[in-house]
Amino acid sequence: MTADSWRNLIEHIGLLYQEYRDKSTRQEIETRRLQDSQTDPEESSPSEETPSEAEPTSTIESKAPPQISLLRNSNSRFNLWQDLPEIRSSGVLSILQPDEIKLQEAMFELVTSEASYYKSLNLLVSHFMENERLKKILHQSEAHILFSNVLDVMAVSERFLLDLEQRVEENIVISDVCDIVYQHTVNHFSVYITYVSNQTYQERAYKQLLQDKPAFREVISQLELDPKCKGLSFSSFLILPFQRITRLKLLVQNILKKVEEKSDRETTALDAHKELETVVKACNEGVRKMSRTEQMISIQKKLEFKIKSVPIISHSRWLLKQGELQQMNGPKTSRTLRTKKLFREIYLFLFNDLLVICRQIPGDKYQVFDSAPRGLLRVEELEDQGQSLANVFILRLLENADDREASYMLKASSQSEMKRWMISLAPNRRTKFVSFTSRLVDCPQIQCVHPYVAQQPDELSLELADVLNILDKTDDGWIFGERLHDQERGWFPSSMGEEILNPKIRAQNLKECFRVHKSDDSQRRKLGSRNRQ
Repeated sequence: MTADSWRNLIEHIGLLYQEYRDKSTRQEIETRRLQDSQTDPEESSPSEETPSEAEPTSTIESKAPPQISLLRNSNSRFNLWQDLPEIRSSGVLSILQPDEIKLQEAMFELVTSEASYYKSLNLLVSHFMENERLKKILHQSEAHILFSNVLDVMAVSERFLLDLEQRVEENIVISDVCDIVYQHTVNHFSVYITYVSNQTYQERAYKQLLQDKPAFREVISQLELDPKCKGLSFSSFLILPFQRITRLKLLVQNILKKVEEKSDRETTALDAHKELETVVKACNEGVRKMSRTEQMISIQKKLEFKIKSVPIISHSRWLLKQGELQQMNGPKTSRTLRTKKLFREIYLFLFNDLLVICRQIPGDKYQVFDSAPRGLLRVEELEDQGQSLANVFILRLLENADDREASYMLKASSQSEMKRWMISLAPNRRTKFVSFTSRLVDCPQIQCVHPYVAQQPDELSLELADVLNILDKTDDGWIFGERLHDQERGWFPSSMGEEILNPKIRAQNLKECFRVHKSDDSQRRKLGSRNRQ
């Protein structure tokens, strides 16, 4: 296929990546809902394996395949590998096992979604970045911050897509794609880290331009109204690279769940997943590092030390949680008093390695009167002793700023706030439900049906179709969860998800998770063994 003909085919892809991603994740949600409603998922499995049925996982989200016949079909319905005319006429569907057909669909989705992603990237560059009116409005430095290295990202996607399409064209039955993913991740995907690390500055610059330059705001609004954009916002195009690199890891996970165990394809899938996870973590760290540095400088300026000063700013330190609590005054015998004067306000700054206890003073300042290393903190929940002592817990500093043990009886504003503080202060404390890393056969699970953006450092941002283990929950509507695909933990409103009630589906989710991360587990065991030696 020549470059010109390939570019012509790309133009016929029906869906922009944003549309693909939205429909794909919503289909995953509906599939899990259907599976969860079945009393015995094993009984229904034969019907899922028939070639004429839609793949019962996210792989059915394939669209705009790179085959010539389908790329010329510009409607936006989802297309499956098994729906390709070449596949149907070949008779291969009657030869392949159902599991192999599912694997073909999973690999096919990775290819077609990359084509959709490239189409959206191309629109970001050609329609927005290269717009002549926009070029005249933006200073060169503003344009650089806004679009970063998107040209490098698009070039990488183009090279990646060409290699994937070449593999698809080699044989009607796809041999593998994870070896290509691995090679490109190792050799080319570092451009994603550069782009995503700029995200904090990009968002700030975009907001500032909208506020300060009416001409910029007007041009962007007009460009967004173009039918090419299909009603999608400019900002949805800017975040494409981060969404794609994260989604690509999940697509490889989906392939990994379907390849034969202990096969060459499992090995390449594990290798590709490991490298992608490294890139995704580097992207996340890049974003966090930018915002954390500014945040630590801001906090340092607000602190005044009544005790010996502690240096706050450190390259390895970041904020986990901050907020106001009420400290109980007086001796233990006064606990039964029913008066608001029983408590006085204090303010806590909890970092990943340090706790600073303050009182707020005029001028948006905080006077520090105690501190302790985070590893020397212990918490204990009090039994309910009436309304005034509800949501009260004891915080013990095994070694405080005076090198002594100290205890504080603290009251939170709600049950969820109390639990959030207790888990943040003592992360190894046992929660209501045990993490999946304990290898329990069953654990409460929830799938995300509404996206959520974290508002506090101890919260977890959620994407549609995320599956999480429930580690703890509160009566006032909060859940502490651990996401299966990346093991990230945090709090989120329970209204963002639906609990998975079928124990067999939960067990299957755990089994798939263990398989995806088994190489990580073995590596951790090796490291642990070396450390013990």
